Amino acid sequence: MKERIPDSPLDTLRQYEIPEGVTLHLRVAGPVVRACAWAIDALIRTLLYLSLAMLLGYLGGLGLGVMLIGLFLIEWFYPVVFEMHNGATPGKRVMGVLVIQENGTPVTPAASVIRNLLRSVDFLPFLYGVGLVTMLSNRSFQRLGDLAAGTLVVYRDQNIERMDPATSTALKPPMDLSEEEQLVILNFAERRETLSEERRQELAELLSAQTGLQGVAAEQALYGYANWILKGR
Repeated sequence: MKERIPDSPLDTLRQYEIPEGVTLHLRVAGPVVRACAWAIDALIRTLLYLSLAMLLGYLGGLGLGVMLIGLFLIEWFYPVVFEMHNGATPGKRVMGVLVIQENGTPVTPAASVIRNLLRSVDFLPFLYGVGLVTMLSNRSFQRLGDLAAGTLVVYRDQNIERMDPATSTALKPPMDLSEEEQLVILNFAERRETLSEERRQELAELLSAQTGLQGVAAEQALYGYANWILKGR
């Protein structure tokens, strides 16, 4: 069982500490990347439907019956089969995301079935309207199916090389920082290359009340704090 660590106030990173003392960092996937994955899977399913229709269309009533069974199986078990195999449908694999349990463990068969059965509710009134509203109402971007099944859609782990400090200047923070706050600042500095300039400054300005800085100055100040923490004061 993994222990949930309080979420970072800066972004949607989720952290869990396993009994061995290793902290897992889970970056949840937002609506846009999930919509792209859904579109890819919808295209694949459409091609499968057309293939069934072409193969069985000449068999009359028997062919129609087999085709309807095939359509049912594809529609409802296509995502479950792939999620049980490696946690992701082909669309999710292309987009670099996968389904896991909220505690960071692989998705279970029961959870996969539940989250996919509730796709019909999330789809209402059309094109996942309910699912989108639900995703935007919580920080983990969970649709109704995810909430019921206790699952998350996260980006696949990647081997991230530790980056050099963004600045050689070590700047003492103007306030006392807890261990968790120091880790947040170090994570921000380490992940700077994965964030846009606008996002970096937006996140840095969350501390403007403490630093009194805005924009580039706020961002550079956080790099200085990170360097000060790395150098052990």
